[in-house]
Amino acid sequence: MNATMTSPITLTAADRCDRCGAAATVRVVLAGGGELLFCGHHANEHRARLEELAAVVHDHRDHN
Repeated sequence: MNATMTSPITLTAADRCDRCGAAATVRVVLAGGGELLFCGHHANEHRARLEELAAVVHDHRDHN
């Protein structure tokens, strides 16, 4: 099961996108364990694959 939700864990200015190093606005928790951080652009680019992997997406874009 996948989900998009807000997270009680706040991203900070120190949290950077794992793809490009921009400020992270989306935290992804993988079903098999592990975490990825993405900027909005890369979160959108990889959304379909993350859904296939049953990742839980914590989207902080509406809170910035």
